[in-house]
Amino acid sequence: MRIILLGPPGSGKGTQAQLLVQRYGIVQLSTGEMLRAAVAAGTPVGLKAKEIMAGGGLVPDEVVVGIISDRIDQADAKNGFILDGFPRTVPQAEALDDLLRHKHLKLDAVIELRVNESALLSRVETRVAQMRERGEEVRVDDTPEVLTKRLASYRSQTEPLIHYYSERRKLSTIDGMMAIDEVTRAIHRQLLALGAVEPRSHARSAAKAAPARTGAKKAKVAKKTAKKPAKAAKKAAKSAKSAKKAVKSAKKATKKATKRTVKKTVKKAVKKGSKKSPKKVTKKRAKR
Repeated sequence: MRIILLGPPGSGKGTQAQLLVQRYGIVQLSTGEMLRAAVAAGTPVGLKAKEIMAGGGLVPDEVVVGIISDRIDQADAKNGFILDGFPRTVPQAEALDDLLRHKHLKLDAVIELRVNESALLSRVETRVAQMRERGEEVRVDDTPEVLTKRLASYRSQTEPLIHYYSERRKLSTIDGMMAIDEVTRAIHRQLLALGAVEPRSHARSAAKAAPARTGAKKAKVAKKTAKKPAKAAKKAAKSAKSAKKAVKSAKKATKKATKRTVKKTVKKAVKKGSKKSPKKVTKKRAKR
């Protein structure tokens, strides 16, 4: 997966990039970090960048593209990457397209996080006011004045990229004013729709993203399942007890009924015998 996140300062690109890195096992490529790493490693492109920076100049696009080219050839970038801070202009985007084409790679998606600039400024003003109330030091680049300049720079230099990638059907726009987790879900849905990730991979990563919840649910089901045999055994024991009681009652009733029948039969026989005896005696006496 190879994607670019676009959006003005404060839109949450850094936060979402980190969440994507964790979820899909890809790397976040920051041009600033790549430049410093190339200089430290002493690569040919790094040495060229070092010479330019030492003279107080801006590193040209071709040097930055060279550093990106070296970086995406490294093993950890094979699964994919998110470009952070590049491209910033249309010429940089064109240079990146040429680089990827040369390496037989394709850009999967460009995600634009659209935000309300007035709301961003309001957030910064509130944060700064709260920091000053607590007696904390405010960063020089974290003030409404600096943000206003950065937003103006974004509009003039980077915003044209929205049209550039929209024409190439690479652009997806997401409401960056939503809660962080809602923005994350929206990005994943878009990546799925574009085919940048496999549905199975998404299901696995979603399960990984919420292990505690899944574990709790499994434990609840297990507990419920464990209760069922115990409940059934209890019910069976109760039924067996009832059956035993019923048999005992039936036995008792049968015994009582038999005893009553025998008694009645004996009584009847005795009565019949006593009636026959006087008749016989009377008959014998008559003969005499």
